[in-house]
Amino acid sequence: MITVNADGKIMVRRCLVTLRPFRIFVLGIGFFTLCFLMTSLGGQFSAKRLGDSPFTIRTEVMGALESRGVLRRMSDMLEMLMKRMDILARLENSTDFHKGDGARFPLDRSPAAGLMERIQAIAQNVSDIAIKVDQILRNSLLNGKVAEGRRDQCEVPRDPKYPDCAGKVEWMRARWTSDPCYAFFGVDGTECSFLIYLSEVEWFCPPLPWRNRTAAPPSPPPQPHVQAAFRNDLAHLLELIGTGKESLSFMKKRIRHLAQQWLRAARRLEQKLKGRQRDQKQILIHIGFLTEESGDVFSPRVLKGGPLGEMVQWADILAALFLLGHSLRVTVSLKELQSHLGVPPGRGNCPLTSPLPFDLIYTDYHGLQQMKQHMGLSFKKYRCRVRVIDTFGTEPAYNHEEYATLRGYRTNWGYWNLQPTQFMTMFPHTPDNSFMGFVSEELNKTERQFIKSNKVSSMAVVYGKEASIWKVGGKEKFLAILNKYMEIHGTVYYETQRPPEVPAFVKNHGLLPQHEFQQLLRKAKLFIGFGFPYEGPAPLEAIANGCIFLQARFNPPHSSLNHEFFRGKPTSREVSSQHPYAEDFIGKPHVWTVDYNNSEEFEAAIKTIVRTQVDPYLPYEYTCEGMLERIHAYIQHQDFCTTSSSALPPKAKSPAMQSPASVLALSPNTTHLVWSPSASRDPRAWPPVDSLQVWVSEARHSCTETCRQRGLVCEPTFFRFLNKKDVFLQLSITCDSTEYEMNHLYPAVAENVHECYLQKEPLLFSCAGYSTKYRRLCPCRDYRKGQVALCRDCL
Repeated sequence: MITVNADGKIMVRRCLVTLRPFRIFVLGIGFFTLCFLMTSLGGQFSAKRLGDSPFTIRTEVMGALESRGVLRRMSDMLEMLMKRMDILARLENSTDFHKGDGARFPLDRSPAAGLMERIQAIAQNVSDIAIKVDQILRNSLLNGKVAEGRRDQCEVPRDPKYPDCAGKVEWMRARWTSDPCYAFFGVDGTECSFLIYLSEVEWFCPPLPWRNRTAAPPSPPPQPHVQAAFRNDLAHLLELIGTGKESLSFMKKRIRHLAQQWLRAARRLEQKLKGRQRDQKQILIHIGFLTEESGDVFSPRVLKGGPLGEMVQWADILAALFLLGHSLRVTVSLKELQSHLGVPPGRGNCPLTSPLPFDLIYTDYHGLQQMKQHMGLSFKKYRCRVRVIDTFGTEPAYNHEEYATLRGYRTNWGYWNLQPTQFMTMFPHTPDNSFMGFVSEELNKTERQFIKSNKVSSMAVVYGKEASIWKVGGKEKFLAILNKYMEIHGTVYYETQRPPEVPAFVKNHGLLPQHEFQQLLRKAKLFIGFGFPYEGPAPLEAIANGCIFLQARFNPPHSSLNHEFFRGKPTSREVSSQHPYAEDFIGKPHVWTVDYNNSEEFEAAIKTIVRTQVDPYLPYEYTCEGMLERIHAYIQHQDFCTTSSSALPPKAKSPAMQSPASVLALSPNTTHLVWSPSASRDPRAWPPVDSLQVWVSEARHSCTETCRQRGLVCEPTFFRFLNKKDVFLQLSITCDSTEYEMNHLYPAVAENVHECYLQKEPLLFSCAGYSTKYRRLCPCRDYRKGQVALCRDCL
C-alpha cells in the first residue's frame, strides 16, 4: 500500500473543495459561451444584410446544426462536471467525518456548496439556451426549406401581357453564367431567381405574388428644378474638359481663342430671351471617338495636319452648352462613361443599377455603340435622351433596323431606330436630322476694313494640310493654269523633307498654328479646294476672312453608290461638290463651283475671281449667337421621350371608318395646302404648325429639293399631318386605291396608275429620297434669315 503525507492530503482536499482555480475555469467557460452565442445567434438574426440580393440565403443558416451541437456538448460537459464535483464533495464529507475534523467542516462546506449551486445554475442556463436555440434553428431551417421549395418550385407564368417571359427564362437557364452582372443582381441558377430578375430588374415577366411582401427599394428623390442662368466665364469649362490628349488641348485652345466672342453672344441671347425661364439640364457629353477603346486616331494626328473638323464642332458644342447654364459632365474614356451611367460589373447585358441621372447625353456613333454595349436594356429605355453628333447625317431609311435590313440600306453606322432628328449634323444638308453646326470667328468693323485694304489679289491658298490630298489626279493641269495668275501657297505638314506631292512652284508654309493660318487667309484672295476633304469648316473660315472659295463640281455627284469615302455611311445623299453648303447656301460671288476637267471653264473662273472684290462674309447660323439660338431651341422644345406621333390616324385601317377631318386647307392661289385658319393649334407644338406648307414633288425630286426650290425647308415633324387620304383629295389627286406600307418615300402617289400610298411606320417619314415612279407629298416650312434650322417663330 502507498502511504501519503497527511498534510499533502489536507492541501489537496482543500484545493478540490474550495475550487478557487476552478472558479476561474468556470468563469472562462461562461465567457466563451456568451461570445459563442453572440457570434452564432448574431449571424442568424442578421441573415438579411444591406447589400444582399432579395433572394440570397446566408451560409450562417446552413451551419445551424453545428451551432446546436456545440451548445449541447457544453451543457453535457457542465452537467458531468457537476456530478463529479458532487462525488468529490461526498468523498470529502466522508473523510472528514471519520477523522473527527468537524470543527473545520462547517466552515469549508459553505463555499463549496455555493459554488456547486452556481455550477448547477450555469448548466441549467446553458441547457435552457440550447433548447431555445434549437427552437430558433428549427424555425429558421423550416423557413429556409419553404423558401428553397419556392425557389425550386417556381413555375413560369403564362400571362398574355408578358409574351416573352418563357423565352427569356429559357435563355437565362442556358446563359445566366455568361455575364457576371446576373449574379450581381442575385441570379443563382434557380427558377425563382430567374423570374425575380426578369420581373424586378428587367420587365419581361410578371411579379411573383409572394414577392409582394417585400417593399420595393425607395426610388431616389427627384432632382429639384434649378433654373439655368447664362454664364459669364469659361474657366470652369476648361477644367471639366480635362487633360492628357492633344485633341483636348486643341479644343481648349479654341475655346480660349473664341472666349470673348462666345461671351458677347451669350449676353445678346440673354437680352433677346428677356428673362424667359429655362430649366437647367443635367448633361453628359461623351466624345466616343477620343476613347482608347475606339482607337482615338485623331489625337496623334492633331499636330500632323489631321482632320480637325470634329474637334472644332465638339469644342463649340461644349462652349454653347456651358454658357447656356446647363450642368455638364465630360468623358473621353469608357471607364468614366460606365461610372457616370451606373453600369453594373460584367459584360453589359444587364440594366443600369440606378435611374439615369442625366436629362441629355451628347455623343457620337462610337459613343452610341459603347453605350449600347454596356447599358443592357437601359439603352432602349433611355435612348430618347441621346443626341448623336453625326457629321454626314443619317437618313431614316438607314436608321430603321427592320426596313434597312429588308431593303438593303443596312450599314455599319445605321439601324439605331432613333428619331431621325436625334442625329445632329455639321451642315444643314439633311433636314431629317437636326442641324448642330459649329462657329467661325467673327470680325469687327476695324478688322473687316483692314482685310479689305490688305488683300493680295494674286495670292491663293490650297485647302489641304495632308500630303495625300495633293495626290489628286490631274492637279498638275489646273495648278499650272492657276500658277499663271496667282502665287500658290500651301500648309502641308512635313517633318524634315518637303512632301514630294507638292509642286516646286508652291510655297509651302508647313502646318501652321490656327492664328497664323488665319493671318494667311486674311492676305489671300483665293482659297482653292482639290475635292477633298468633304464639308469641312475651313472654307467657311476662309470666306469669313474675305477669301473667295473655288471648288470642283462633281459629275456625276459623289455618293455611297460610286465613291469609296461615302460607302457604308448611312445616307444616299448625292454630293455635287466638295462643299455643298457653300455652293447652295452661299454661292457667288463668295463661292465658285466649276469643272476642273474643263480647262477653259477653270481659267475663265480664275480671271473673273482676280477682278472680283468681296467683303468678308459669315452666315448668321455659323456665328456664336446663331449656334446658341439653335441649341437653346432644341433643348427647350425637342422631347423624344414623351412625344409620340402616330403614322396612322385612329382606326384608319378600317375602310368603314373615316379619317379625322383634315387640319389643312388650300392656299389662296390653290397651289398647295396650308394650316387651316379654323383648325386648332397646340401651343406646345414645335415647330409651330402655322409655318407648314404642303407641296407635291415632281418625279425624281426629293422633298428636300422640292421645298428648297420654293425658298422653304422640308420639316419631317409635319409628315403626320399629311399622312391621310383626305390630303390627296384636297390636292385634287385621284386615288383608285390607297395602301399603308413601310416605305421612306411615302406618302406619295403613282400617278400613272392612280395608286396612293400612306406611311405605316413613323420612323420612316423622310425628306430624303426620290423615285421616277412617285410624286411625293412634302411638308415644308419657312425659316429665319440666316438660320435655316429654325422657323420664323421657332425661337
